[in-house]
Amino acid sequence: MKITRSQAIRYAVIGALFLICLVYPAQLFAGFQALYQVVLPLVLGAALAFCINLLCVRLEKWFWPHAQAKWPQRLRRPAAILMALVLIVAIIALVLRLVLPQFITAIDGFFSSVPKTLNQLNHWLTKSDQANALTKQLASAKIDWASIQAKVMKYVSSGISGLFSSSISLFGNLASGVFNFILAFTFAIYLVSGKERIRSRLNRVCDAFLPRQAMTKIRYVLQVANEMFSSFIVGQVTEAFILGTLCALGMLLFRFPNAVSIGALVGMAALIPMVGAFIGGTVGFVLIAVSSPMQAVLFVVFLICLQQLEGNLIYPRVVGGSIGLPGIIVLAAITIGSGLGGIIGMLLGVPIAATAYRLIRNATWKKEGRL
Repeated sequence: MKITRSQAIRYAVIGALFLICLVYPAQLFAGFQALYQVVLPLVLGAALAFCINLLCVRLEKWFWPHAQAKWPQRLRRPAAILMALVLIVAIIALVLRLVLPQFITAIDGFFSSVPKTLNQLNHWLTKSDQANALTKQLASAKIDWASIQAKVMKYVSSGISGLFSSSISLFGNLASGVFNFILAFTFAIYLVSGKERIRSRLNRVCDAFLPRQAMTKIRYVLQVANEMFSSFIVGQVTEAFILGTLCALGMLLFRFPNAVSIGALVGMAALIPMVGAFIGGTVGFVLIAVSSPMQAVLFVVFLICLQQLEGNLIYPRVVGGSIGLPGIIVLAAITIGSGLGGIIGMLLGVPIAATAYRLIRNATWKKEGRL
């Protein structure tokens, strides 16, 4: 079999890349990490643009859908983007408005109760026989207070220096996070506002340099992935609304305090699959525990029961039904995704599994002659 020059070059390049991966794996991994940090704002911007576009597509149908003049057509996209951003910010602000006042009140109540607790402790130390006996034992014991003081001062000085360096690192990370968010937000608005133009240019470049058959397969996979990711986000929002409503109604039924605010927070946190409710429940526990520790414990029991209902019945049916994925595969995708990538893996595991499931199903049906 005769090997052409282009094939020889291709095999040589593949062999060289394989050898580089074997010889320099650590350097390649470090390079990928550095590249990931550089492109992270753009990746976040693309994800944000995808979510905003889902809302914009629906809003654009409301803004002059049958207008023939040019000015409504030009204003339709900016108006939809602005309305989508207003809705997102309004929902987040409403949840924070419901939760933050109660949380601040709870923290204030906790610190207000500290002096009373210290007074009770001091009264116990002065009046209790056990406390007096403990005091006498400490007085009779031979304790090297100078050594203890030196060790304490050493730990305090090292702690202060560590706190100073941590504060500098915190402010640096905060500034970097704000910059990345601004860059990601700007990139997202650019993508949403010019999506048709960007799609057209990408199609022209890909058609010019890639085989037609390969482009057909790529477009098919992207179409299925877009459908699955869109359905997943819609189903996730629906499931979060259902869970937040059930949490608020259950808390009202059992007479837990701050039912509406905690229910709204649990619903908002439920946008993170499966474990988001527990994140909101932690804040809810703090809000309730300040006024009634026993009710806080009962709230945890209630939330665990609700989470079991949501994780085994509501979530697989709502989210799995919206993307056409069996409930057992939803649970498996969340488990594997969380193990591989944490929260990000949870968010991406279900739509990726749904995309693979749909592609395999369609390929099977095509082999069987059903498509």
